[in-house]
Amino acid sequence: METKTARFTVLLDPRKKKAFEQLCASQDLTPSQVVRQLIRKYLEQHDVDFMNQEVQDRKHPDR
Repeated sequence: METKTARFTVLLDPRKKKAFEQLCASQDLTPSQVVRQLIRKYLEQHDVDFMNQEVQDRKHPDR
């Protein structure tokens, strides 16, 4: 399970956003939960081992 989070901004059509939010709510899920699930599945489909990837800290790039 992830212990840290990072902001990810997505631009999309307002109608799609509203429909997505309504669908998520009808399933008692937040849009963030669904997007995280979709990203995990996409990475797994492409055999990307994201658990062992080093993450660069934007505020402290020397770390």
